[in-house]
Amino acid sequence: MNVQANTVLLNAPFRGIEKLSEVYFIGIGGIGMSAIARFFHAGGVKVSGYDKTPTVLTKELEANGIEVHYDENVDLIPKKVDLVVCTPAIPEEQKELVYYRTNGYKVVKRSDVLQIISKSSFNICIAGTHGKTTITTMVAHLLRDSGFGCNAFLGGIAVNYGTNFWSSERNVCVIEADEYDRSFLKLSPDVAIITAMDADHLDIYGTAEAMEQAFIDFSKRVKAGGVVIGKFGLERTKELKAQNYLSYSLQNESADIYAANIRMMNGSYEFDVMLKDKRLKNVKLNMGGMHNVENAVAAIAVASSLGIENEKIKAAVENFRGVKRRFEYILPPSVRSGQGKWVRPVFVDDYAHHPEELRALINGAKTLFRQKKCTVIFQPHLYSRTRDLADGFAEVLDLADEVILLPIYPARELPIEGVSSEMILDRMGKDSKRVMTKEELLNWVKNDYAKTVNKEFGEILITAGAGDIDMLIEPIKNELKDI
Repeated sequence: MNVQANTVLLNAPFRGIEKLSEVYFIGIGGIGMSAIARFFHAGGVKVSGYDKTPTVLTKELEANGIEVHYDENVDLIPKKVDLVVCTPAIPEEQKELVYYRTNGYKVVKRSDVLQIISKSSFNICIAGTHGKTTITTMVAHLLRDSGFGCNAFLGGIAVNYGTNFWSSERNVCVIEADEYDRSFLKLSPDVAIITAMDADHLDIYGTAEAMEQAFIDFSKRVKAGGVVIGKFGLERTKELKAQNYLSYSLQNESADIYAANIRMMNGSYEFDVMLKDKRLKNVKLNMGGMHNVENAVAAIAVASSLGIENEKIKAAVENFRGVKRRFEYILPPSVRSGQGKWVRPVFVDDYAHHPEELRALINGAKTLFRQKKCTVIFQPHLYSRTRDLADGFAEVLDLADEVILLPIYPARELPIEGVSSEMILDRMGKDSKRVMTKEELLNWVKNDYAKTVNKEFGEILITAGAGDIDMLIEPIKNELKDI
């Protein structure tokens, strides 16, 4: 099935922003917010913003000429801005937000900006509780690498390009469609992918059924003649509304699109992709995790539907270097020269913060590296998510050989009485488990883990979580890289 994308239209997504001189972002360090900030900056608009703490991402924005401050202080904010963009994660009582609203400034959410940007473009929107960042980045990369072209608004940093936003003269937008705060219901897709509808964000939706209904409503927003590409086996599939519906799967032959003849080779995969009317042979993906093979199948389905040539698709997949913090090899597989033994630990970092994401991550690692001991360092994200999904986290973390839990990263939430990382620890069945502070963890890596690595079969160490655990990656890497 081919879906006709709009023809080239010079700088189409930038039309209208010439009326704006200055835009201010509250929560500019968020991955989705920073993509929009980069969009305005690329269009010549003066951009500045606030965030709670400095991060690698905010430092990159500053290096690109975007002013960022970290004190919640009305005296520091610009007063002549044309537009204020805020993330829904910012509390209503935030001082800068209150000032702008009280004084009559135009204040919108990130989702409102995406709605405006994509109003007159051909839109490929990727939604789902798991996998959407990787698939969005894969789709955008396939379109860019093949020469087709697109404007990309990603929820992660594409390793190939070191950014979560880029522009193109082609009037096509690839957008990560965020279900939080029902933001994705403001988009109008021509092609929509739905990866999963598992219970999450229950602080917003209340029930799993209400969340599923939001995805069904999202499918209804697909334009006439468009297509929904859904993961095979989704709950309530029959209620997903689309003129054209295709299912994808890792290797279930009942799906419309799936992988076959999968081979594993030193952290990479080769496989064939079975489409409804053709077969792409010997596709190579240089990224760990069988779930990423499935993600690639979905991305390839989009590229093929747009009429991109098979060989260009295959070359683009092979060139794909992944997404920061999505099964990212911090220390890739290696052998000591002349001995043929795995020595240095494989170190993988991942954004996984839901039980099903952790399941895919741990199973993927243990499948690729069957003989290696698997140690997982996990930082729970949000008190409410930990409370609601503690049993699921415990069950999945028991798949690892050893587990270290960090304290909960609160993000936008205040503490909830009785909710801590010990909720997960106490529900786990294995003995090799503990809770550590960040300082205790770094001491453990240096004084215990690095000195007891199994040098015959090797080990794999995984850091996972959506909080600030990424700040520990470099210190851990430095302790392990010379083993």
